[in-house]
Amino acid sequence: GLKLRPHRLASPAAKASSGIHVVVPPRRQRYLAEIAECVRSYHAFADGQAKIARERQQLAAAKAMVGKEVPEIDALLKAKKLDDECRLLVDSWPKTVESYSGDEQVVKVRGKEVRTALNTTSLSGTKVPKVALPRLEGHGELLRWRMRENIPGEFPYTAGVFHFKRENEDPTRMFAGEGDPFRTNRRFHLLSKEMPAKRLSTAFDSVTLYGFDPDERPDIYGKVGNSGVSIATLDDMKALYAGFDLCDPSTSVSMTINGPAPTILAMFFNTAIDQQVEKLGRKPTQKELAEIRSKALSAVRGTVQADILKEDQGQNTCIFSTEFSLKVMGDIQAYFIENAVRNFYSVSISGYHIAEAGANPISQLAFTLANGFTFVEAYLARGMKIDDFAPNLSFFFSYGMDPEYAVLGRVARRIWAVAMKRRYGANERSQKLKFHSQTSGRSLHAQEIAFNDIRTTLQALVSTYDHTNSLHTNAYDEAITTPTEESVRRAMAIQLIINREWGLAKNENPNQGSFIIDELTDLVEEAVLKEFEAISSRGGVLGAMETGYQRGKIQEESLYYEHRKHDGSYPIVGVNTFRNPHGDPVPQKLELIRSTEEEKRSQLRRLRDFQERNASQSPKMLERLKQAVLRDENVFAVLIDAVRVCSLGQITHALFEVGGQYRRSL
Repeated sequence: GLKLRPHRLASPAAKASSGIHVVVPPRRQRYLAEIAECVRSYHAFADGQAKIARERQQLAAAKAMVGKEVPEIDALLKAKKLDDECRLLVDSWPKTVESYSGDEQVVKVRGKEVRTALNTTSLSGTKVPKVALPRLEGHGELLRWRMRENIPGEFPYTAGVFHFKRENEDPTRMFAGEGDPFRTNRRFHLLSKEMPAKRLSTAFDSVTLYGFDPDERPDIYGKVGNSGVSIATLDDMKALYAGFDLCDPSTSVSMTINGPAPTILAMFFNTAIDQQVEKLGRKPTQKELAEIRSKALSAVRGTVQADILKEDQGQNTCIFSTEFSLKVMGDIQAYFIENAVRNFYSVSISGYHIAEAGANPISQLAFTLANGFTFVEAYLARGMKIDDFAPNLSFFFSYGMDPEYAVLGRVARRIWAVAMKRRYGANERSQKLKFHSQTSGRSLHAQEIAFNDIRTTLQALVSTYDHTNSLHTNAYDEAITTPTEESVRRAMAIQLIINREWGLAKNENPNQGSFIIDELTDLVEEAVLKEFEAISSRGGVLGAMETGYQRGKIQEESLYYEHRKHDGSYPIVGVNTFRNPHGDPVPQKLELIRSTEEEKRSQLRRLRDFQERNASQSPKMLERLKQAVLRDENVFAVLIDAVRVCSLGQITHALFEVGGQYRRSL
């Protein structure tokens, strides 16, 4: 037989699970079904309270018309009591209307006075309100609207989590990454040129996504710097964001990486800290370094994707075992809490990749929210408090051509807010679901490629009306290549035209009051809740993943879409209908963006130089990292130190030894 090698872990004393690393405790496996019950009971409560409010108003009107005391009416008014919070919603409405009726609204935020113009004047002289309010006189309908919709910035946040959008910052966040860090850095500067806010979104090459270093191996070398930027060391990270102050409030960075996300995030935080040290102009004392570190971590803004659940379900860049990945994700959040990292999101719970893999909009939304609630349960099981971590969670959705996309954000915000408030007892900040959106990559086609900009424009408009917090618009040529400077400029122009030229976009709640939007919101919400129950019956998200439920459903929906596309029953203009009678035009010149030989060689040289400089320190640090895993310590806290002397590949292979490599359940 096989010879047994000495093992690292101590032999268990009993043949039973210790329960130390249980992600979601068995007693909480019905969490999704409980959330579905919670949302439905909230709507039933809202309808009941609306009925009471309507009847109380009718009784009061009848009493006023009679013009005298009627004991029977007084008895009925006394019997039909409104909940205190509901009564406040009705009673405060006139004051709310008054606050939106002037030319500007003045509020205090963190001690600062913020003035917001409430109207925009068109060229015709029409005053377009930034937020349009309903003209409801019946207390029942008013209360029902306030409990199910409400104005932007107020529970249940159906219309948006903030009262107003930022006036000095467009929601534009464009994706970039190709070649070495220097080329991508130049693209970042091009994309953010003349923009008041620097909102960067980073794409990494497949070598980085799988946690490896650049190498001359044939299966790695050709992928270095292609379809994303190559990052292997702290030196690379510093070059990538050179010229951007990562601690400036107007700078925000998103990083699309999952398996090795903890290591890349540790590099990013070190880059932000080192930038502030360089400003000092000398070597800081230990006390000064601690202060700089604390201020940098509290100031840095951005998001790391790090959503390992959707990787298993749709994207496939898993590298460590799911349990270990979730453990380290929890370590990141624990580190955030301990070091007061308040302006950075520890995870971007992503539906985009689920949609790109083939899911329809309802499945995208249901799976993504279910994953989000799984992180909530996992962090609660580790002893974290809901209001300490929920504000560090963010979401990411795809916007395509189907009607359900028009209400994706509305449904997501309402379900999240109701569950957070009524099921988890979270505070107002934790109830606010914030999300980034991107136009659908799957809707881009190589045939009649110029038509892609039309689709992207419509998707961007729907996303903007749905109150997205940031938006990436795809370039028309992404159907065949990494975007060129010309195509990216056109993609950015789509957003700028919507935000700055399109008249109706001056209003920030254009969807409210639409019959079809209201109907779709209720239909999609109920479909999501039913999906929650289906997942719950399979043991929750993790139990369903073990049977391949999410992947199977995504594949079925993808096949259905492809079948209808090919038989023509689902029309796609320029692809299966309204075809060009002269055939697809062949571009005279097609620019394919790829990394150059020099960039690949440069990355190899820079990697070797980094490893040689730190050859004396890296072995000790890698051993310290492995011991942190074996002792169940906070792995991310050690990674913060490890990335200063170890490369990405060195760290990944060290963690493979103690954390386990990913193996798909078949």
